[in-house]
Amino acid sequence: MNVDDLELVELIRLQARISEVLTRRFEQPLALAFSDVVGSSEYTARTGDEAGRVLQQRHLDLVSQQVQAHGGRIVDTAGDGAFCVFPTIDAAIAGIAGLHRAVQADNQSRAEEQRLSIRTGVHFARVLTDGTIVSGDGVNFCARVAASASPGELRLTRAAFHELGSAERACCKALALVTLKGFGEGIPVFAYEWRDPSRFPVAVRVVETGAEHVLPDKPVVTLGRLRTTPAGAPANDIVLALPDAEKAVLISRWHVELRRRDEGMVIRLVSDSSAELNGQPLAKGVDVPVRTGDTARIAAVLTLAFVGESLSRSALSTRDSSRT
Repeated sequence: MNVDDLELVELIRLQARISEVLTRRFEQPLALAFSDVVGSSEYTARTGDEAGRVLQQRHLDLVSQQVQAHGGRIVDTAGDGAFCVFPTIDAAIAGIAGLHRAVQADNQSRAEEQRLSIRTGVHFARVLTDGTIVSGDGVNFCARVAASASPGELRLTRAAFHELGSAERACCKALALVTLKGFGEGIPVFAYEWRDPSRFPVAVRVVETGAEHVLPDKPVVTLGRLRTTPAGAPANDIVLALPDAEKAVLISRWHVELRRRDEGMVIRLVSDSSAELNGQPLAKGVDVPVRTGDTARIAAVLTLAFVGESLSRSALSTRDSSRT
């Protein structure tokens, strides 16, 4: 058949026939996942091409371990990202949640400037695949959802959420509607809590003022009175402030740190001033486990409540929805 000799109606019929064969032979439902390294360009610019490539390879090695362990495969890697597929959504969630935990564990023994940060997205869709290539609008959609996530966040589409069982759905939180380039506005997304929420609080609330601070996705989160260093750099991840200046000055410039361990979060007093957890004094330099629902008293003037459900997440998601 010489397609150049076909009439318009014949070409349309041929096109319809090809589409039918493609769908019948190659279309199937798959769980799709993207993982991106956060800030890799800045890291490479700061440390050089070799260090940047090492960071990317660490990411790919961790992706490969988790994907293979949960029956998936890596379809493509480009730049600082990886595209993977899994046979089921349960396998995808287990694999990508496992990836986040593996990254967290890998970061524990590294200097802060060498730590890896990722954002991920999971979608469930019918795609065209021959066992090697995977294509379709669902792939692009999943990539956009992953790019909209915050550092350390695992985002799911509504289609992925509806494929989950009740136990896994309980680990999800609906976020503010997002705008994704090429897909429009008002798109629902969910965040999957891959950490144990009882052992990893997501925010702290200052009881005296009602101010709530989402804990950044960092191995070490610093809390204290100082906002910036003399050089103008940020001093603390969370600035502890009170309207009463005489009380506020009792809080040390750097007072406590929150550190993420594999087994859960701990609090460490780094000041010569006082701090208590649930009424028990903290010793300087000693790590003490902290859980959702605990309270810490700082310098006897400020109280921190550790919470698992953060009102600030909505504000954070609204900010993230402007990404494309």
